[in-house]
Amino acid sequence: MITLPHLSNPLWFLAAIAILFAIVFGRYLFVAGLFYLVFYCWFPRQWKNRKISERNYKPAQFRKEVYWSCVTAFIFSVAGAITILLWQRGLTKVYTDINQYPIWWLPISLIISLLLHETYYYWLHRWMHRPRIFRLVHKVHHDSNITSPWTAFSFHPLEGLLQAIFLPVLLLFFPINLYMLLLQLVIMTLSSVINHLDIELYPKKFHRHFIGQWLIGATHHALHHHQFKFNYGLYFTFWDKWKKTESPQFESLFKEKTEFIPGNKK
Repeated sequence: MITLPHLSNPLWFLAAIAILFAIVFGRYLFVAGLFYLVFYCWFPRQWKNRKISERNYKPAQFRKEVYWSCVTAFIFSVAGAITILLWQRGLTKVYTDINQYPIWWLPISLIISLLLHETYYYWLHRWMHRPRIFRLVHKVHHDSNITSPWTAFSFHPLEGLLQAIFLPVLLLFFPINLYMLLLQLVIMTLSSVINHLDIELYPKKFHRHFIGQWLIGATHHALHHHQFKFNYGLYFTFWDKWKKTESPQFESLFKEKTEFIPGNKK
């Protein structure tokens, strides 16, 4: 059983925010930094033909992305501290004893949570692309017309807040094991960095398989940043396919980028 100081004490609540901020922002810096080093510093030639955009990044873009990601990490940390407080008061469905629900519920609950998150984000994302909303809420993220690993958490505070409220609200009524929840948070970070990498990592064969057809990668999301009116998904493509908002250029661009096998001379 995990025992934490009760966050009803204001000092412990502030301490929890500080600790969570160090974890969230540190995780972002580690994952985004690792991907940047591997694909942009250590092995850029091997992945050159997998790069989606050929233009250079804007001056100071990375610094701005890290700044906004720092703000987002703080918002996520406050949301996390509130969630822990609700959990301590018995107001959430998060559980730690794996025997509290059948073992099969562990992976199923994670899948359902990801699908619910996908649904929430898809429709939120489409709403944020309405002109007036876009300028106020979503423009900061799209200032990165060419995405990078550092773009992953680069949001205006209002968008960060809209993203941060999903899990705390879901956990009020949806039972999920604590470690499945932590795994989802890791998946969120990895997925966001991969999708914003602007280098296609997935092989051509993977996209032909059932799972691969439904996963979003760098090509899919780079087209969203270039075209604005397509590809609104977060993890999966099923809403884009169903609502016919997937870019008509996706298939051809994906094939073009995956013709090249990283590491081969061309």
